[in-house]
Amino acid sequence: MKETLPLFGVLLLLGAGWGITMPLTKVTVGAGYQHFGLIFWQFAIGAALMGSALLARRKLSLPTLSQWRFAAMIALIGTLLPNSASYQAAVYLPSGVISILLSLIPMIAFPIALALGNDRFSNRKLIGLTLGFAAVVLIALNSGSFGGTVSLWWVAVALIAPSFYALEGNVVAKWGTYGFDAMQTLFWASVIGLLPALLLALGSGQFIAVPRVWGTPEYAFLLASIAHALVYAGYVWLVGRAGAVFTAQVSYLVTIFGVFWAVMLLGELYASGIWAALGLMLCGMFLVQPRGKQPSVEVMP
Repeated sequence: MKETLPLFGVLLLLGAGWGITMPLTKVTVGAGYQHFGLIFWQFAIGAALMGSALLARRKLSLPTLSQWRFAAMIALIGTLLPNSASYQAAVYLPSGVISILLSLIPMIAFPIALALGNDRFSNRKLIGLTLGFAAVVLIALNSGSFGGTVSLWWVAVALIAPSFYALEGNVVAKWGTYGFDAMQTLFWASVIGLLPALLLALGSGQFIAVPRVWGTPEYAFLLASIAHALVYAGYVWLVGRAGAVFTAQVSYLVTIFGVFWAVMLLGELYASGIWAALGLMLCGMFLVQPRGKQPSVEVMP
């Protein structure tokens, strides 16, 4: 027990760190910053932090052609496409609701895993999938309680991100990381994503110049980007120490902390149907979580 207690402490910190990124993002997009500009700076900050860590570990070397292709794919389906949807949805949906929707990742991953041959059918996971989508229905039915005019369209847009994250995890499980560890994957994906994100930001008029005067939105985005990179590194470390199955429990904590931070920092209030949706989602996550040993490391958003 004494040996595992520190690991549970790390798990708790990871959940709290990942969970706070959505409320911080909500603050940033609320100030008018748009998705392509934010994604460019997310890539830049991620590349700087992960590159520094790789240099310190003496693991920074030029990738092979297959590794370049892999990193480009991860940049596309792991950041550029899902985060474009998340940043836009965050303007119109409560932060806590987006955190609940993101917890659909393991449930959406199940049918994709079946299609790719990564998993076998089980009634337990089918029930978990059903509970997850029942939670989405509850959120849709309670959309009028969010305040203001909220279109179900933005609920659908918010579901794009967990769908791509689920696809990303299955692609890695199926074909591996071509010799990259998780930090190398994040670094090179960030490096490759910089140019297209910059072109999209400039072409759409969404580029964000470094402001001379910083306020809450700017600090919120910087903190969210740093938190993501640090927590990701901590996730990788914990997988090595405690295994992928133990570390996968962080999904519950990310969802719970995401809602908690939204209530504490943003003052969000939810109808009873949203709280019921949270309960259904957590039950669904429990049923679709892996059992036993997992040889590979899952890619987290």
